[in-house]
Amino acid sequence: MNKVLIIDDDKELCTLMKKCVEQENLTAVITNGGIEGLRLVEENNDTYSLIILDIMMPDLDGFQILQKIRQTNNVPVLMLTAKSGEEDKVLGLRMGADDYLTKPFSINELMARVNSLIRRYTLLNPVSNTDADCMTFQGMVIDNVNRIVLINDVQVELTGKEFDLLSFLAANKGKVFTKKQIYTHVWEEEYVFDDSNIMSFISKLRKKIEPDPEHPFFILTVRGVGYRFNREA
Repeated sequence: MNKVLIIDDDKELCTLMKKCVEQENLTAVITNGGIEGLRLVEENNDTYSLIILDIMMPDLDGFQILQKIRQTNNVPVLMLTAKSGEEDKVLGLRMGADDYLTKPFSINELMARVNSLIRRYTLLNPVSNTDADCMTFQGMVIDNVNRIVLINDVQVELTGKEFDLLSFLAANKGKVFTKKQIYTHVWEEEYVFDDSNIMSFISKLRKKIEPDPEHPFFILTVRGVGYRFNREA
């Protein structure tokens, strides 16, 4: 599950943001101090999918934190400020911030930006589980080293692309991908593939891994959008 770190000394605002973030099926971690926020980033490198960072804090300001973050981490950073002028915004963006919100802001605007930044980050940087030696789910084991899939301890024969497709979706468990996004990540080419071919690959894969291919459990269809790997698996 994607995790958001919120660094802001406004406790009431943090509580509100945390509640809104969690309503989007995201995990939120709050800290009200800059020094503590920087410690959490440094000790949990690559753990967060987004950092919401206030500029004005009493112990360490957001610019200092951002500068430190960008030395080792490309996690998206959404900066918050109480100032309406352009100076802070321009400085933050030049230092590596990905987006900016001026207080007061609407919760709808905040969540739109949060979801947009996380979506861009996770698509460009697929979850590190893609490189995991082994992924285990309900009755399924995906061995990325030996490129083997076991269903209830029985090896399933998959083609190379079928394995790549399954491993990609499983590593990004719960995330929805369009056919175009799947093709771009799995085939690693510009999207020139017919949608029906992606559907055919999904159908063949389901027949090999699903207990009931007509009512799939692992690879789910999201109508009008694409596919996702079942987060409950």
